[in-house]
Amino acid sequence: MHRRTWIAALALSTLTGAVWAQSYPTKAIQLVVPFAPGGTTDIIARTIADPLGKVLGQPVVVINKAGGGGVVGATETARAVPDGYNLGVATVSTTAANPAINPKIPYNPLTDFTPIVNVAATPNVIAVHPNFPGKDYKSFLAEVKKSPGKYSYSSSGTGGIGHLQMELYKNLAGVFVTHIPYRGAGPALNDTVAGQVPMIFDNMPSAMPFVRENRLIPIVVAAPTRLAALPNVPTFKEVGLEPVNRMAYYGIYGPKGLPKEVVDKINAGVRKALEDPAVRKRIEDTGSIIVGNTPEQFTEQIKSEYEVYKRVVQQQKLTLD
Repeated sequence: MHRRTWIAALALSTLTGAVWAQSYPTKAIQLVVPFAPGGTTDIIARTIADPLGKVLGQPVVVINKAGGGGVVGATETARAVPDGYNLGVATVSTTAANPAINPKIPYNPLTDFTPIVNVAATPNVIAVHPNFPGKDYKSFLAEVKKSPGKYSYSSSGTGGIGHLQMELYKNLAGVFVTHIPYRGAGPALNDTVAGQVPMIFDNMPSAMPFVRENRLIPIVVAAPTRLAALPNVPTFKEVGLEPVNRMAYYGIYGPKGLPKEVVDKINAGVRKALEDPAVRKRIEDTGSIIVGNTPEQFTEQIKSEYEVYKRVVQQQKLTLD
């Protein structure tokens, strides 16, 4: 192609893309939650979807695609057409913990997605059924140390943040409890609340309603400081286990190759939605912290978290078996 013709074609392509991005969106946007309904990922997604749809002028429809500790839903997002109509909720489980432990995951968390915005960060918690002998951290630790292998814990799935954080905790604290994976935090919570599993490592938003009703007892939290809602519950840092003191993130991403204009439009839409006091309150009432950062900041956050869990897997020799 002649240089002048090539430049003209490039300019036309850029102009066409810009015009298309200005008209985006012209139909409903699908937002895939890679876990079952009822967990924190689902709660955050449904809280932001409606106000984001109002800002963008088209509905944002939440679709739950559970399985594989979030891998099924994340894979669908990675393989979607990069047109802005097929987005997903990015979590630590799908972009860091699960890829770090599972070499067979069909996507690369650092190259197969276009990070758009981190909506919120949430503390994590070890909580027990009220029948568990330990009701605070000291008595909890004494009980699990006294009876290695006697107890089990539930999580949102193998390779999820709850799984890897609990395994890290077990190694550093010198305790052993058996992992019972579920297809999302919702089912894991249901069985823990029912007493079929004595404890869970979960995110605060999904666990908090049961804590408020005294159907779960919080033992220790992963948060920068003690939570106002749980002033008597220590952080992992306070009990001498700072490496476990990591919060979860809940962001929005799309497949790789998403046009920058679309990324910027969605990012601006989320940040605008997060300015609404009612939306902020609904998210903060779950125990979450509003983030609303830039695509570049979220990209760096995903990379950093992935590297942390990659080291955890290598150092603790964790496998899926």
